[in-house]
Amino acid sequence: MGRPHDGPQPKLLLVDDSKFVRTTFRNILGSSFAILEDVDGAAAWQTLLADASISMVFTDLDMPRLDGYALIERIRAAADARIARLPIVVISGAEEQGSKKRALEVGANEFISKNADPAEIVTRIQNLMRLMHTEDKLDETQQSLERTATHDALTGTLTPHYLLTEGAKRFSYARRHGGELSVMALRVAGHDEMAGQAGRHVADQILVRIARLMGSMSRAEDSIGRAADSTFVVVAAGTGAPQVLAFARRLSEQLLNAKITYGNQLLKIRASYGVASLGADPAGSIDELMKLALQRLEQGVQVVAAPQPAPQAATLPAEVEKAVAVLEKLDPAKLGNALNEILRRLTPFLQAGLRRAQADAAKEKKLAR
Repeated sequence: MGRPHDGPQPKLLLVDDSKFVRTTFRNILGSSFAILEDVDGAAAWQTLLADASISMVFTDLDMPRLDGYALIERIRAAADARIARLPIVVISGAEEQGSKKRALEVGANEFISKNADPAEIVTRIQNLMRLMHTEDKLDETQQSLERTATHDALTGTLTPHYLLTEGAKRFSYARRHGGELSVMALRVAGHDEMAGQAGRHVADQILVRIARLMGSMSRAEDSIGRAADSTFVVVAAGTGAPQVLAFARRLSEQLLNAKITYGNQLLKIRASYGVASLGADPAGSIDELMKLALQRLEQGVQVVAAPQPAPQAATLPAEVEKAVAVLEKLDPAKLGNALNEILRRLTPFLQAGLRRAQADAAKEKKLAR
């Protein structure tokens, strides 16, 4: 790897197996960038992982070990967003359109010939940097708006981010106090088809009416959010799986019977739903509970109760265990009157055990009060 130039310039990684090409571009760009150099894609990838200050990649296409196409693909597929979003400029002597097309398809932002005029190269790079900076600012603004907005502009229900925030509060409260909490995900069927036939405005107005119906059927402590175009999520505090499932069925019936018309035609609004509940499902956060409800919506599974653990068998004294083992081996059909005698002699023990269990239950109930 070559040495960077001194100065506060942004850092550029120049990747080419030709020393002549690297020297040429270093002379052209050195006044605007601090230059790092690598001779192939494999070395360049390691440099990108190690240096978080790199702001642009210049790469050749035909290189040993890892060529330019593979390097671009690896950058765009990186788990680290810093690397995945880097602007990439391809420098190549190949003028054929196939090379340029393929480079742009795998994720390059610019394609510059090694024979291009130096002034043109600098101008195009500066324009690319300004464009990427503007896009980054727009993304930051959009993310900021999504974080601060609380209600969906169309339906008035909560935004996904705010629904998650409110749901987390209710989930935490339910876990601390041993309360119930359920999530219902509901999707309006045929919304896209409706938008194609009647227009987006009509389809959206139907969503608005559906959101109002959901609000009128929900309690003040329930939180309703719009998770996608035609998908709503309800976080129901203090509600178990049977109750939220019953609510989902009532809501589906109300939508089906709602008198919503388009032109002179009465529309049948069908909905599918999935339900998850803190009391029935293993979930460590409201996010996991919501994802489970949405998964069941996709899979057509409405609600699944958590499997109950098998009761552990009581440990018996050795003599009793031996006697029970003998009885288990006997064939009742061959015992005749002996079976009645066995039952008569065991009945006092069973009755005494039942009385003791009832007394213990009453005692526990009294202490609970």
